[in-house]
Amino acid sequence: MKRMIVFLSFAAFSMGGLHAAIIAADSARGAQLFETLSCVQCHSINGKGGTVGPDLGRRIDRDFTPASLAATMWNHAPVMWAAMRTRNISPGDLNEQAAADLFAYFYSARFFEKLGDAGRGKRLFSSKHCAECHGLTDAKLPEAKPVAQWESLGQPLEIVNALWNHAATMRQEFAKKKLDWPQFTSQDLTDMLVYLRNLPSSPNANARMEITSGANGQALFESKGCAACHNGKAALTSRLKGKTLTDIAVAMWEHEPRMPAAPAPLSLAEMREIVSYLWADQFFQDAGNPAAGARVFAAKRCATCHNDASHNNASTGAPKLAGTDRSFSAATIVSVLWHHGPQMLDQMKAKGIAWPRFGGSDMANLIAYLNGQNKVK
Repeated sequence: MKRMIVFLSFAAFSMGGLHAAIIAADSARGAQLFETLSCVQCHSINGKGGTVGPDLGRRIDRDFTPASLAATMWNHAPVMWAAMRTRNISPGDLNEQAAADLFAYFYSARFFEKLGDAGRGKRLFSSKHCAECHGLTDAKLPEAKPVAQWESLGQPLEIVNALWNHAATMRQEFAKKKLDWPQFTSQDLTDMLVYLRNLPSSPNANARMEITSGANGQALFESKGCAACHNGKAALTSRLKGKTLTDIAVAMWEHEPRMPAAPAPLSLAEMREIVSYLWADQFFQDAGNPAAGARVFAAKRCATCHNDASHNNASTGAPKLAGTDRSFSAATIVSVLWHHGPQMLDQMKAKGIAWPRFGGSDMANLIAYLNGQNKVK
């Protein structure tokens, strides 16, 4: 697998909107943490690492969200701690920044994407008429680079940007050939990318994807004319909740023929700002229901230790979670689990409470509930 460096934004939301400092996450640091925290002694990524635990790059049910990954780590924690004690592995430190870096590393390993089928991708590249303009090693059209020159193959944002900027030209070519605009699903694009990335002639350079704070994204979204249509019920923010960059690339491709005019071209930097503004925090925050999260908080008996009138429960040392100025994300949950989980397990055993297990939606709802209860400074 080609190495990918990812910079992602993690922020917490309240009922009113964004309210936390953005944490830039780097998959290169995450890869180092995967080794220094000794995760690699039990787990592997695409064959590199231990075999005690599952290969995190080859999960059959990979189509995870950040909340479902946090839930899986939570459910696995007691077994993980026992295995670490048996092997005399020190847990090391995993603060929120480090947890965010690990999430970025998992994203770079395409952990949050659906698995792809190279054989199906090869068939689709032909049946969707891509091969009629794009040669694998040689150019079939002067304006169409061969796949061997596609640096975007390992860079999700460049794929999004290339599809957007070249859509008008491709529409003209389809019209010349009297072909209908091809329809893709996210799985179709995933399969084709797996096929193209693994061709012997494909670029082998280190890939990089950067997600910024999106500070200039709104201004660009308006100046490029996007806001004229995408407002109110057609606003994109809620539609992109939980979507991957592959989903976004397909949605933009499908959208182009329905646009009343040719779309404004975007540089990669402009695309990065707009996507960061609309998507990054949306994806890594997960869609959760605060009311359902309140039920999870009660059903999992979190209130037994975390519902004291004082800020800290004197008998357990468990901090009050709801009604504070603290913000939560999947990365926050993983960091808290790493720091305080063993003590939590001991105290729960003393109280006769079973270690709670969470589904991905449970965790997303719980996070939404905690952020909804907490105040924005």
